[in-house]
Amino acid sequence: MRQPRNALFALATTASAASLSDVCTVSHVKNILPSDGTLLGINMLPSAVTASVYNASSSSSSSSSGGMGMGGSSSSYNYCNVTVSYTHPGKDDTVVIKYAFPSPSDFKNRFYVAGGGGYSLNSDATGGLEYGAVSGATDAGYDAFNNDYDSVVLQGNGSVNWDATHMFGYQALGEMTLIGKELSKGFYGLASDDKVYTYYEGCSDGGREGMSQVQRWGEEYDGVITGAPAFRYAQQQVLHIFSSVVEHTLDYYPPPCELAKIVNATIAACDPLDGRTDGVVSRTDLCKLNFNLTSIIGTPYSCAAQTSTSLGFGFSKRNDHKHKRQAAGSETSYQPAQNGTVSAQGVAVAQAIYNGLHTTQGERAYLSWQIASELSDASSTYNSTTGKWELDITSMGGEYVRKFVQLLDLDNLDTLDGVTYDTVVGWMDTAMVRYYDTLQTTHPDLTAFKQSGGKLLHYHGESDPSVPAASSVHYWQSVRAIMYPDESDADMSDFYQFYLIPGAAHCGTNTLQPGPYPQNNMETMIEWVENGTKPSRLNATVSSGDYAGETQMLCQWPTRPLWQNGSDTFSCVRDEKSVQSWTYDFPAFKIPVF
Repeated sequence: MRQPRNALFALATTASAASLSDVCTVSHVKNILPSDGTLLGINMLPSAVTASVYNASSSSSSSSSGGMGMGGSSSSYNYCNVTVSYTHPGKDDTVVIKYAFPSPSDFKNRFYVAGGGGYSLNSDATGGLEYGAVSGATDAGYDAFNNDYDSVVLQGNGSVNWDATHMFGYQALGEMTLIGKELSKGFYGLASDDKVYTYYEGCSDGGREGMSQVQRWGEEYDGVITGAPAFRYAQQQVLHIFSSVVEHTLDYYPPPCELAKIVNATIAACDPLDGRTDGVVSRTDLCKLNFNLTSIIGTPYSCAAQTSTSLGFGFSKRNDHKHKRQAAGSETSYQPAQNGTVSAQGVAVAQAIYNGLHTTQGERAYLSWQIASELSDASSTYNSTTGKWELDITSMGGEYVRKFVQLLDLDNLDTLDGVTYDTVVGWMDTAMVRYYDTLQTTHPDLTAFKQSGGKLLHYHGESDPSVPAASSVHYWQSVRAIMYPDESDADMSDFYQFYLIPGAAHCGTNTLQPGPYPQNNMETMIEWVENGTKPSRLNATVSSGDYAGETQMLCQWPTRPLWQNGSDTFSCVRDEKSVQSWTYDFPAFKIPVF
């Protein structure tokens, strides 16, 4: 039997002065559970509560935050590990949430949500401890602690699991946050109107998840940090098949060494265009406007034999050793020694990929990776029997087409026979309509988030080979057009700021370009939310190369860096021609693509 509310408050008011073991009890957690009807659509299950004191080591560059912590140090924390469960009235379902409550003396009136990656929600509930925050992880009702969403998206062939789709798309994290904030107040004895600063941090699909919270649960969050969001899911995921379709259409499958030479030669040629030769293309827009890929034709290449691994959704080449792991959907293959010169066919493949998807009538359907980005999806495979390089259809796109578009429980496409660019556009169109309100995550009206005082830091690696950097630019432009059609960029920056990271890959540094990467985004966000210190530039550190250790204050979009010749300083300039090179319309679709 639950205690009366006034008795609960009397108990709770002592929590802030209590030891962790005093408050980390099943009875205390049961007593602070929201009553049925308090949170609309959520009924708690008191019999499922657990609570125990745990210890965790927390690193500020944890994988859940995409390496975006406050300095890379590790600390040990005692915390209360709590599990609670709830059901949706009228459904025979159970959702399990894990929460980590810091010691009362460490709690700083904060709640923290970390994003996942690929098709996974975050399963580690301890990410907020280093910030003095309660944090959580949810199984989303489909045991997301042990299952990736793509393994449960179908009930069976032809039948979408809509409950799992809604929960993965946005609902599970929003409900976890609602419950977690209520529990935080009760656990530490806060009054019902006391402020609990609520933060989100994530990259890749974690970035998409963050955008889902801004768009769907905006009034619940104070500060959201989203990196390289994999939103516009239909276009983004089908795009992974595009490189293979280009090769199939042109009937040329470049040896990996030839593609690598095209990319590296492009980096070398475009590096100085930003005013400093440092191995980083800080202005891919200038590269796009001024460099002709055909100039690479005839350049010699040579690569030793090797065994290579193509990484799955959400991964790319990074210096961070923690991310060099085999991913679902990845493949390992042997490559013989490769020697030759860059061919016209190889350049034609690269140029078609960088140009982006168009219909056979020439209508643009989607944007593409920036020039100088690694062409990961175009990797071919070596047939030791024929001695030829052949098509290698990446499962990152093939699985999405099979499961999400064709609704078949298969992991990849077997062939591209009969597939044209129009076919690819059709796959995007089908998926966009089917998942418009769940996975697209591109709603451009963020008024509720803005009016509640929310702040959004959005960033993207400029040479991301997985999620194109221009996809983030396009979303920023969509929000700008909807919310600030007649006002200045500065007005929008009061709540929403976007930064391109020169040379960076997908959610991390790039082995091909030793550029800067942000290290203290949460510190920046906390200062903005809690102390009113609005950033105008984003702090980033160069991790390798000749300029390792250099601090660069990144330019806020739509300004771009331009180094002063002969110096190590740059200015943030606005170049309308360059901005236009990032600007796209998609006439291949008959509805707006935000």
